[in-house]
This record gives sequence, C-alpha cells and structure tokens, in this order.
Amino acid sequence: MSKCKETLIMEAVLSYLSRQNRPYSVLDVFNNLNKEYGKTAVNKAIEQLAQDGKITEKTYGKQKIYFANQSQYPDVEENELNAMDAEIVTLSETLKEIQSSVRSKETLLQALTSSMITEDIEVKLRELNKDIVNLKTKLNHLKSTTVYIEPVQKNKIYTENEKCIKEWRKRKRIANDVIEAILEGYPKGKKTLLEEIGIETDEDANVPVP
Repeated sequence: MSKCKETLIMEAVLSYLSRQNRPYSVLDVFNNLNKEYGKTAVNKAIEQLAQDGKITEKTYGKQKIYFANQSQYPDVEENELNAMDAEIVTLSETLKEIQSSVRSKETLLQALTSSMITEDIEVKLRELNKDIVNLKTKLNHLKSTTVYIEPVQKNKIYTENEKCIKEWRKRKRIANDVIEAILEGYPKGKKTLLEEIGIETDEDANVPVP
C-alpha cells in the first residue's frame, strides 16, 4: 500500500473518531466507514494513530477499543452535562413515540395495500346484494311451492344457501374492515363516505344477514 493511501486512511479514521467521540473497536470503525477500506488497512491505521498518541487505546478483557484524545475537546461544566443527559432522555422518548407512530402507519398502509380498493368494494357489494336478492327470491319460492322436491336437490339448495351466506358474511366483514381503515383518515362520517362512493349496505336494502 502506498504511503499516500495509508495517510488517507489514517486521516479518515482520525476524523471519524474525532467526530463521533465514542469508543470503537477496529471492526466497528471498519464497518462504520462503510467498509470503504480493507480491515487490515484500518487496523494498521488505528494502531499507528494510537502509537503516535493521536488517539487513545484501552484494553477491556481480550478486546481493545479506541477513541479520540479528550484533550482536544473543551471542558464541560457539570450542569451542562446534566442538561445534555436530560436532553438525551427527552429525545429518546420522542424517538420511541415517532417509531411507534411509524410502525402503526406502516401496519395501516400494509392493510390498505393488501385489501380491495374502494372501486372493487363497490362492485363486489353490488354483485353480492344482487345475488342475495335473487337467492332469497328463489328460496322463498321454493319454501312456498307445494311441488315435491327430491331430498338430494333440497340438500343441494340448502348447502348452496349456507355457502352463499358464509361468503356474504365474509365479504361483508372484509368490506367493513376496509371501510373502517379508510375512515381513520377520512374527515367525515361513515354515512357520508358510503354516500360519496355509492355503496348501498344491507341495512339500506332492508336485507338482514341470516
């Protein structure tokens, strides 16, 4: 390695340790410099800086850590340190609140992006309401007729009816979940939202879920 490159690496390491003013191992410095320089080169630069007295070396057990010489920094009064500690606590709490808010919004975003869009919901609800009306008409006709129905056919009808009711409830639940998610960021009430996107609910059609 050329002398010029060695000097460049030493300057980068020294500048980083001075800016951060925290203890780091050789591996920490190597990683925090985005692995721009080889680990061996970084290790050599750190050892040379420590030997030259430009940084401080401490040994803890089997590990060595390095940090900037504290003599280059101005003395700080006790009250200033206390104020800094208090600010760190406040900023840490603020960070936690922001992270919690971000996680909540990410969860909502994931739910919205994985669910049907409003236009799809509108189409599905209309199709479902139409199917429900047709099925109820057919069922009422079957219940009122005096024509004998074979047990197999009757069972098939009831099975289809149960299947449709389950699908009805499932789609109604999905639609309600999506509508509730939209309402979290919607400035008006649920009734206004449904009117604006043109959704007719079961209640509007006086069709109760069985």
